[in-house]
Amino acid sequence: MKKAPLSVTESQLKSIQKLIQTAKFDDAIKQAKQLQQQTSDRQDQIQLWYLIAVAQRYTKALSQALASIEALLELDPSYSRAHQEQGHIYIALAKPQQATAAFEQATELNPCLLASWQELIELYRHAQQMDKVQQVANAMAKLKSLPPALLAVTELMHEGKLLKAEQICRHFLQQNKRHIEGMCLLAEIGIELKIYDDAEFLLASALELAPNHVYARSQYLNLLLRLGKYKTAEQQVEKLLIEQPNNISFKVAKANALTGLGKIAQAITLYEQAIAEDPSTAGFHLQLGHALKAEGNINEAVKAYQKAYQLKPNYGDAFWSLANTKTYRFSDNEIAQMQTQQASENLAIADKVQLYFATGKAFEDRKQYNQAFQAYQQGNDLQHAHNGFDISNIEQQVDEQIKYCSAELFQNRGQLGLKAPDAIFIVGLPRAGSTLLEQILASHSQIDGTMELHNILGLAARLRGRNPANQVSQYPKNLAEIKTEYFQRFGQQFIDETRVYREQAPFFIDKMPNNFLHIGLIRLILPNAKIIDARRAPMACCFSGFKQLFAEGQDFSYNLEDIGRYYQAYLKLMTHWQTVLPDFVLTVNHEDIVDDLEHQVRRMLDFCGLEFEQSCLDFHKTQRTIKTPSSEQVRQPIYKSATEQWKNFEQHLAPLKQVLNIK
Repeated sequence: MKKAPLSVTESQLKSIQKLIQTAKFDDAIKQAKQLQQQTSDRQDQIQLWYLIAVAQRYTKALSQALASIEALLELDPSYSRAHQEQGHIYIALAKPQQATAAFEQATELNPCLLASWQELIELYRHAQQMDKVQQVANAMAKLKSLPPALLAVTELMHEGKLLKAEQICRHFLQQNKRHIEGMCLLAEIGIELKIYDDAEFLLASALELAPNHVYARSQYLNLLLRLGKYKTAEQQVEKLLIEQPNNISFKVAKANALTGLGKIAQAITLYEQAIAEDPSTAGFHLQLGHALKAEGNINEAVKAYQKAYQLKPNYGDAFWSLANTKTYRFSDNEIAQMQTQQASENLAIADKVQLYFATGKAFEDRKQYNQAFQAYQQGNDLQHAHNGFDISNIEQQVDEQIKYCSAELFQNRGQLGLKAPDAIFIVGLPRAGSTLLEQILASHSQIDGTMELHNILGLAARLRGRNPANQVSQYPKNLAEIKTEYFQRFGQQFIDETRVYREQAPFFIDKMPNNFLHIGLIRLILPNAKIIDARRAPMACCFSGFKQLFAEGQDFSYNLEDIGRYYQAYLKLMTHWQTVLPDFVLTVNHEDIVDDLEHQVRRMLDFCGLEFEQSCLDFHKTQRTIKTPSSEQVRQPIYKSATEQWKNFEQHLAPLKQVLNIK
């Protein structure tokens, strides 16, 4: 029986490093190459190639060292220390231009590499580029001002070693409890790990200690925008603009907050001002495009997106934003440009993923379904490989909801929440038709449409707490244990925090699809809320999710088996809610809406206790801000063409059909 390849241990790597430090370079190379024969692990190979290259450079075997670095970069083009080592080799080869490019790439990937900065300062000085000498001197001064522990943390973060970085940073803060830079770094790690509550608390605490710390406040602002807390974000950016009224980044951040609050005209004015000041920044044109699209001005949005990729030809987000209008058709030249950029070795992963999804949409529109699927698959594979998603965590959450959110819980605690009937929740899977249902209901005079609000997810995260040692989180078990007065308080907090997204109507919609996981919590804090389950046939729903690149929060959708298991978990939990909370949830099938719009509209309005209004049938005429992928589709009469699109790709969908038990 063939033995599994061995992994290289930390002690073996340190042994090679010691050989290099004691100038036993040939022994180091020999030992590293022997270990290469014993392991097929990608990370092991990367570390060994790096050590081999360093030892080869010290022995003056420069062409071999360069070949070793090139082998490493084939495995991982983003390995910053490899680019740094490449720079050292080029200096030894007396090739200053190539050395400069290598060190620049190294510092772009990891701004903490002091050795690269030190080499760059000499290279720039020799090339008489004194403006760049000053920029590097500033970067080095900032790095040298950090305590050694935090410098190590920053370097680990850029190398993707987040858990180790967190460990060192927490230890540092235990000894230096009020160190603002340390708090900001730990918050940044929390954001990367998607532990947003911890990050938000850390940054708010840092600002209490140092109200004038511009970096901490700008970091807090960016987190608030990411969490959809646009009103608080607007308040924070106003404070920053008092300090730095001409800061163009802060002006754009204010525009982002205003877009989130639905104040699109004001946001567009700010974006246009930013572009007038700095017309060459592609990101400003992209964000202007987003605002124009939300407003419904699709032609101008397209021009803004096109301008973004003209300024930055490898700007994946610009191409994907064009694809994500759902109505744009790419030219031959644009498809060729996307394919050329995908092949670039130094392209960031996010750009590459966006280009794959955009190319998939381009080929699908041309009915070239095999090429379309290949591009979608490449984008999904790359995204899945880097998001660390584990579907079993969702399945465990569903099981915990079923276990702890029992009929007995609602019998004992079901009437403790706020009695306000204002909220209508639309839940389900993304791409199941929730935007269409929202547009229909928001066309009623008594209902305000809002957006996908993060408030329920945020409350669930706070109740869950953070206790990695426990397999079972505190939530939802603690719903039976927390003080009874909390339920009304949580309900009032939800109504108060969401008021900023409403206009004057007595009812409003929260269309965050993931709220289906928290229907029990909603029932306890808002017993008179209404919940509509936007449901779509499994193959159509799942494949539509698979070919959609989401901004954030739908990590299950990048693998066919995962998305099928997620759909099954959703059905399992919705069946539970119907059992323990009869008549609390109305299921509306997308196919029924397509077949008989008026009947389904009347069903929903009856469920919400509202009179029928013709405007709900003429929903496509309603003017309002829409910020989801379906924004253009719901501005048209019923969109029937999507119900069978998956069948064009059926030959590729066997893993999905198997999970869904579809023959």
